[in-house]
Amino acid sequence: MTRQIRTSPAACDQSLHQAYDTALLDLDGVVYAGGRAIGHAVESLAAARADGMHLAYVTNNALRTPEAVAEHLGELGIPTDAAEVITSAQAVARLIAEQVEPGSKVLVIGGEGLRVALRERGLVPVESADEEGLAAVVQGYGGPDLAWGRFAEASYAINRGVPWYASNTDLTIPGARGIAPGNGAAVEVVRIATGAEPQVAGKPLPPMHRETVLRTGAKRPLVVGDRLDTDIEGAFNGEVDSLLVLTGVTDAEQLLRAEPRHRPTYVDRDLRGLLAGQPEVVPAAEGFRCGGWTAVALNNGVLELSEDGGGGSDPLDGLRALCAAAWTAAAEDVCTLDAAKALARLGLQ
Repeated sequence: MTRQIRTSPAACDQSLHQAYDTALLDLDGVVYAGGRAIGHAVESLAAARADGMHLAYVTNNALRTPEAVAEHLGELGIPTDAAEVITSAQAVARLIAEQVEPGSKVLVIGGEGLRVALRERGLVPVESADEEGLAAVVQGYGGPDLAWGRFAEASYAINRGVPWYASNTDLTIPGARGIAPGNGAAVEVVRIATGAEPQVAGKPLPPMHRETVLRTGAKRPLVVGDRLDTDIEGAFNGEVDSLLVLTGVTDAEQLLRAEPRHRPTYVDRDLRGLLAGQPEVVPAAEGFRCGGWTAVALNNGVLELSEDGGGGSDPLDGLRALCAAAWTAAAEDVCTLDAAKALARLGLQ
């Protein structure tokens, strides 16, 4: 499959919520962090929905059930039906159900979201590796209090040859106090103990995209996320457009160094970006111009940024111009690019 190699953020004359019929929104780092709504999320989503955009919440976090997620969103001021929530627990449960007999026992290392999703597929969640007839082990994020002994339980079964599945492999998860270990870190513990490799369902892999399409029926979807290696790569794999918001894991420097499958279609500060168009980035002299900013990748690998007017230009336009300069130069050597001075000028370092 041939995919376009993006060398610049795209332009959009319409507001994004008018150009796309469905927003496939990540939750952690996009809508909320540590259980609290991220700034401008509630009002932006309300406005997009009121103007006809369908909202679906697509999360790699397998801890909570769709009902629990919908309830939490409602408490934040975002009325949500459970059917609008798609989790990696649902995706991995479907994956397991396609490979084992109906009614099979599955050892669960994780939270209630996994158990509910397995039952939805006619499977039986169990807690012990010693269960007779164990058909699979499934591992998902179990929260910060998941007991260490659960990893040992998974290892006992996997070392006996029981197939291993993981909801997702995100190494980190954003919270109110900062970045914490995610399910991917827990998966690494079990991988070290067993030498095995799990089948993974969550973003950016095809099972999650398939689950999302089946449950939403989106025709013109826009993936909205904060992570390059899950949300944006998942959109790339699914050949759909994406919006990166800078409210979670990914910072401006990581965005500039993004390899092709990690480059979003659009970039904005937060979910207010859904309600706006996206400016054009155009070639200018030896670099690229967006709004009042021009960015150039110099021969020594330094990204240089200049402001055309007397000040007051949107820093996000400067970042978009820098993306074009960096992504175009990346064909030579992205690792040597130095953007520190340019990002400091934008206040985005």
